[in-house]
Amino acid sequence: MPAAADRINDLTDRLNELNRLYYQEAVSAVSDAEFDALLAELQQLESLHPESVRPDSPTQHVGGSITKEFPAVSHRYPMLSLSNTYSETEVREWAETVAKALPEQDIAFVCEQKFDGISLSVQYENGQLVRGVTRGDGTRGDDITANVRTLRTLPHRLSAQHHLPAFFEVRGEGFMPFVSFRRLNAELEAAGREPLMNPRNAAAGTFKLQDSAEVARRRLDVYVYSFLSDEDIFSSHAEALTALTAAGFNVSPTWQRCTSIDAVLAYLHHWETERHTLPLATDGVVVKVDSFAQQQELGYTAKSPRWAMAYKYRAEAAETVLESISFQVGRTGAVTPVANLKKVLLAGTMVKRASLHNANEIERLGLRLGDVVRVEKGGEIIPKIVEVMADQRTGSERPIVFPEKCPECQTPLVRNESEAQHYCPNEATCPPQVRGRLEHFISRRAMNLESLGEGKIALLYDRGLVLSPADFYDLQPQDLLGLEKVFTDEATGKTRRVSFQQKTVNNILAAIETSKGVPFERVLFALGIRMVGETVARTLARHFRSMEALAAADAETLQQVPEIGPRIAASLAEWFESPENQQLVSRLQAAGLQFSTHVADAEAPQSDALSGKTFLYTGTFANFEREALEALIEAHGGTVVSGVSKKLTYLIVGQKPGSSKLDKALKFGVQQLSEDEFLSLLPSFSENKNQLNV
Repeated sequence: MPAAADRINDLTDRLNELNRLYYQEAVSAVSDAEFDALLAELQQLESLHPESVRPDSPTQHVGGSITKEFPAVSHRYPMLSLSNTYSETEVREWAETVAKALPEQDIAFVCEQKFDGISLSVQYENGQLVRGVTRGDGTRGDDITANVRTLRTLPHRLSAQHHLPAFFEVRGEGFMPFVSFRRLNAELEAAGREPLMNPRNAAAGTFKLQDSAEVARRRLDVYVYSFLSDEDIFSSHAEALTALTAAGFNVSPTWQRCTSIDAVLAYLHHWETERHTLPLATDGVVVKVDSFAQQQELGYTAKSPRWAMAYKYRAEAAETVLESISFQVGRTGAVTPVANLKKVLLAGTMVKRASLHNANEIERLGLRLGDVVRVEKGGEIIPKIVEVMADQRTGSERPIVFPEKCPECQTPLVRNESEAQHYCPNEATCPPQVRGRLEHFISRRAMNLESLGEGKIALLYDRGLVLSPADFYDLQPQDLLGLEKVFTDEATGKTRRVSFQQKTVNNILAAIETSKGVPFERVLFALGIRMVGETVARTLARHFRSMEALAAADAETLQQVPEIGPRIAASLAEWFESPENQQLVSRLQAAGLQFSTHVADAEAPQSDALSGKTFLYTGTFANFEREALEALIEAHGGTVVSGVSKKLTYLIVGQKPGSSKLDKALKFGVQQLSEDEFLSLLPSFSENKNQLNV
């Protein structure tokens, strides 16, 4: 055994070094045959002595594990999206805004290619790769560690000489190189199967395969572009990228540090054409403020950092003919016109439909039936009509008339003065609205009723079994068993069968029972109230604590809640005034859903000393990291908000505060507190300070 373990260690070290030379320095130190022989020997020894397999073994690159499901895990650091633009003018304006927020400071930027793949979060502990997670919704993603380990350019084990923290995380873009994509499609076509449309979709699908050996065979890759840690060991993004490269991570050499906005724009111009020489798809450039201290000072909006922006290159376009318009009704009653186009190949996919958003968009474009139109993919994903080729008109084109009645239930449409969208007000019985609300209610981020989907919802609705979300909780096995229907997919024309067998019925009923434990904030989101998305639902749930308190609040009271404006308040008040919605709430409560927040004893509020008060902070603090400060505010009943406004009660000011927040606080007359002044608001000031000193 000792001899085998020693040989496994020797082979692991030898093969890892050969991989490093090949993938990081482009050096082939041995022949392919010799490498394969060493790898085969290691695989054989590991199969005989599995207890000696090291986490960084190169055999993990070839996969072999079968994953039946990918558990969802929370991100330690949220994966936010970026604000984006197609305008160089807006990039310059963004840079000017950054400069105003950081007066009299030298500002440098880092420009990086915006690669077209899927975002990955990869964690390391004590130099070992321990977890790989997809972006998911930015808060939670899928644990695909076994598949991430197949990435040959991603280090499994790091040398201590690189002086990285005991725990850190890297962000990267997982992708399928063009050469791998072409090879895979050739294999599929040779086997008589449909080829994949584009490398991004191929990469996304491959990362979610259950067989990691097949993932490895498809030769995915990753470019690492970000470093995160609780320890501040780098002062800038450029410094972090340089260190990651030195540590063996595959950082694209296309990034550049720019000391002026003119240099940034020069980078954009250079890569507009040069990007087509890269081994993978790109769709733009990410521009970041380089200094981490300046990034912290600039902060974040609710969805994106203020210190970064994505510039996107104009998408590929094609010309085709507008043949007809369909009017689709969504779950909120919004009527959306959809252009039916003569099929055209665009960015690797056959396009035959494009959204027109609303009547204003049709009028803005001057669109007529029969027009030749220019179609792009917004963000190179969503088809969009961007121009009417008026010079190609023949005189046979016809005007587009927006319907006065709902195309589904014939109810007269309404259009609020302040909104561009037409709505069907028949929430109670308009079929697509009812089905849409049911589909929203069961969705993963709402009640997460597994084993149900669009087809099964349509079948339950058609049979009159589920016309309201509350009806799910009345379902019995005998209602479901044996239900069956054949559907025709409008997009493809193909038929598919939906049926309820015993296993499906058991899974559905088990999921319905499990959903009774879903937290109040997700139940509130699941109700599908207009303008109440996940973030708003979370804010309301934490403020009111119960459905009863929320339902009793009038529009004026609702507007006192941080970040709840008059339109959201009006939508909420109107929803709770409806007798049908009141009945729905009553039935769901009787079914046992969570209609109040339940805080574990360990997380129980320490006091209500800050109740009804809102807080924002700026700068750094002697006794707290940001997360600890936020937790302390909430533990005493306060609310942390994302920006300075007239509703803000206090701005807590630490060392090196951001000038923009200070200026706004003065403008709105917001009271400022030092760290000690904030702590003095709390009971047991000394005790709290000692306990939370970090």
